[in-house]
Amino acid sequence: MTDGLSNKNTDLSWGVLVCGGKNRNRAVHGDQVVVELLPKSEWRGKDNTLAEGQGEEKSGEESGSKPMPTGRVMGILQRNWRDYVVTFPPREGPPPQTRNTQRILAVPWDHRIPKIRISTQQADALQDHRVVVRIDSWESTSLYPNGHSVRVLGKAGELETEIQTILIENCIHVPPFSDAQLKEMPVNSAEKPWRMDPAQVAERRDLRESHLVFSIDPKGCEDVDDTLSVRSLAGGKLLELGVHIADVTHFVTEGSLTDLEARSRATTYYLADRRYDMLPSVLSADLCSLLGGVDRYAMSVMWELDAETLVVNKVWFGRSLIRSSYQLHYELAQALLDGEQAEVPELAGLGSEEKDSKLAQLTQALEMLTHVARHLRAQRDRGGALELEGVEVRAQLDKDKNITALVPRQPLEVHETVAECMIHANHWVARKIQETFPHQALLRRHPPPRQEFFSQLVESATAGGFTIDTSTNKALADSLDQAVDPQDPMVNRLLRIMATTAMSQAVYFSTGLQSLDQFYHYGLALDRYTHFTSPIRRYADIVVHRLLTAAITMDRGVDPGKALASNKELEETAHHINNKNRAAQQAQKISTELFQCLYFKERDPQSDQSCVADAVIYSIRDNGILVFISEYGVKGPVYLRNREGQVVAVGPEGSCEWQSGSVRRYSDHISTTSSCGTSTFRLFDHISVRISVRSTNCHADTLTLEVTSNRPLLSAGPQQPRSQGRSQLVQEVKRLAEEAAQEKAARKPKVSKEEREFSQSKTPNLYSLLEEIRELALLDLEGGAQVCETTA
Repeated sequence: MTDGLSNKNTDLSWGVLVCGGKNRNRAVHGDQVVVELLPKSEWRGKDNTLAEGQGEEKSGEESGSKPMPTGRVMGILQRNWRDYVVTFPPREGPPPQTRNTQRILAVPWDHRIPKIRISTQQADALQDHRVVVRIDSWESTSLYPNGHSVRVLGKAGELETEIQTILIENCIHVPPFSDAQLKEMPVNSAEKPWRMDPAQVAERRDLRESHLVFSIDPKGCEDVDDTLSVRSLAGGKLLELGVHIADVTHFVTEGSLTDLEARSRATTYYLADRRYDMLPSVLSADLCSLLGGVDRYAMSVMWELDAETLVVNKVWFGRSLIRSSYQLHYELAQALLDGEQAEVPELAGLGSEEKDSKLAQLTQALEMLTHVARHLRAQRDRGGALELEGVEVRAQLDKDKNITALVPRQPLEVHETVAECMIHANHWVARKIQETFPHQALLRRHPPPRQEFFSQLVESATAGGFTIDTSTNKALADSLDQAVDPQDPMVNRLLRIMATTAMSQAVYFSTGLQSLDQFYHYGLALDRYTHFTSPIRRYADIVVHRLLTAAITMDRGVDPGKALASNKELEETAHHINNKNRAAQQAQKISTELFQCLYFKERDPQSDQSCVADAVIYSIRDNGILVFISEYGVKGPVYLRNREGQVVAVGPEGSCEWQSGSVRRYSDHISTTSSCGTSTFRLFDHISVRISVRSTNCHADTLTLEVTSNRPLLSAGPQQPRSQGRSQLVQEVKRLAEEAAQEKAARKPKVSKEEREFSQSKTPNLYSLLEEIRELALLDLEGGAQVCETTA
C-alpha cells in the first residue's frame, strides 16, 4: 500500500485501496476502502488445488501457497455505484394471481456483487432475462442493497443480450455519434468531395512526389493510421526512414464535442465479432485513413541514417502531405520479401515493363526497411527487450466490416518490421515531448513485474528441465530464447505466454508525477516511450500529437497559443485512459470467452468431434492440471480428482474413466492410482480433452475441460491449421444467432411493450421512446475487431 501510513508499534499499516470483491463489511468490487494490513503471522496463502470453477491462474500471487499480504476492510470511503446487469431467477411455486408489486432478489451477472432487492410488477414476465439495475441504498441492517430496474436487455443466453451485458458490466458506453458531433465533421461525398486546404498545403512538407509511401496492415483493414517510407540519399551513403501517421488533430479540435466524446471513450473497443470506434467513420475509415492513391494530412517523423552503421544523424518532426502508393497486407509484403510471385493490386493495370520496374522499386524499399528494422530490434535486444506471446488473433473483415474469420496471428518477419518502425517513432516522439515539456508530457511506462509473479513460469520451466532467470528483462529474454524443446515448439510458446501473464500492466502517466528513473519501459527496454502511431483508435495518441505540435511550434520560436494541460489535468486524463484501456481489454477477453461458450453450447460433447481437442499441460496442481488448447485459444483446468474423491484412471488404449483411487503430485508430473494401475500426466505432455459448457442462468457460461485420453489427439484426416477452429467458431455462432433472431421476429414477443419500459410508469413517456430509438440504432452495429496490444 504505497499510500499507507506505517504503524511501527503494532507492525500494522493502513491504506486506501480499491476493493476487488465483496466482503462482510458490505464493500463490493470497485469501492474505495480503508484497509488494515495484518501482521505477517496472519497472512494467508492459496493452496495448489484447482478450485471448482477456477480457470487459468491470473497472476503470480494466485499461483501457489506462498503467504501474501492480508488485510481487513475497516471502512468504505467511496462507493463505486454504477449500472449492474442482473437476472431474475426462476420462480419457485405457482405464479401469483395479482399483478401487485413484488420484492425480488435479483442475481447480478458479476458474482462478486451481492443480490439486489428490486420491487417490480414484472417479475414473472422477466424470468431468465438480463435487466439493467441501479442501486438506490443499502441499509446497514440488511444483507442486500435496494435498487430499481432501468431497462431490459433481453433473454439470457442470446448473443446481443450477452454482448450488451459485457459492455455495461465494464462501464463501456458507446451510443451512436450525435447529430451535433457529426456536424463538426468534414464532408466527403460524391456530390461534395473533400479537398485539401491551400493554406495547409503551403504550411506542410509535401512528400507526395518525392517519397514512396506505403502501408502494411492486416487484410481488410480500413482504419489505416500509419504508413512508411524509406529511400537512399547522397549516392547510397545515407538512408532516410519515415513514419507517417494520420493527422487526426487537424480534424478534431481540442474541446470540441467530437474531442470530448473521443476522450470519454478513450479507445476503440474491439470485441470478438465487432468494434465500436472512438471517432466517427468519416474520420476513422475515410479522411484520417491513409488509404492508397489519395492525398492525406499526416504527422511525420523522419530520420537521416548513416547507410553503414544506421546511426541517426538527425531527425525531423512535422506536419506533412502524403499520398500512399501501395496499401499492402502482411502476407503480400512478406511474399514480396521472400521473392515469391505475388500480385500487387495497384500494379494490375500497368504494362509489363513498367510493372516490373515499380515492383522492383517496392521490393527494394521493403528490403531496406527490413534491414533497418533488424538493426533496431538488435539494439533493443541488447538492452533486454522481451519477445513475449499472448493468445492473439486478428480479424478478417469483408467490405461491410463484417468479420469473416478470427485467425491466430501467424508470425511473419514483416510483423516485426512494422512494429519496430512504430516503436522507434514512439520512442523518439517521447524524447521530444519530454525534453520540451519535462513536467507535462504524456508518456507510457511499463514497471518491472514483481518477482513472485514469475513463480508459475519458473516452476513449470524448472520441471521441464529449463532454467528461467527473471532477475532482469535481459536475463529473462535470454533464458526464454534458450528454453526450447526441439521436439515440440509449443513448449517455448507456452513459456512465453506464462511470461506475458506475469507482466505488470503498462500505463500512461504525466512526467510531472514520476521521477526520471520511473519512465523506463521494461518490456521494450526503452528509457522513454509513448503512443503516437494510432490516433484513430487511441485518445492518448491524440494528446501526444497535440504536445508534439506545440513542441514543433516552440522550436520555430512561436508561442503555441493555447495553454497546455497542467500536470494535474494530464494525470487525470492518463488515469481515465488507463481505466478505459483495462475495461476494453477485459471486454475483449470476455467476449472471446462468450463466443467460445456459444460455439460449444449447442454441441453434444459426447458425439461431436469438434468438442474433442488436443491440449498441452503447462502446470501441475494438487488435484489436476492446467492445459492450453491452441486450436481454440483456450486455457483452463482439467481435474484428475472429482468431488466424490474419484480419480482419472487410464486404460490400456489411453482412454480415461473415473474410478476410486488416489492422486499424488510431483514437481514435473502428477500420478493417479486406481484398480487400473498408476497413470502419469507429465508437464508439457499432449493429451486429449473434451470441451463442454457449464451453464449458469444468472452468470456467464464457462467451459469445462475433461481428459478423454492421456495421448495426443490424432485426426483421421489431414491436420487442419489452427486458424480453422477460430474461423469456424465465430462464423457458426453468428449464423446461429441470426437464425434465432429471425425466428424470434416471426413470433409474437413474450414481453409486452409495457413490460419493457421499466420507467416506473405504465403510460408512454419520453424515456421509453428514447430507449426504443436507441435499441433500433443498435440493431445494425456490426464491425470487426483487431487485437489490441498488452504491454506495448
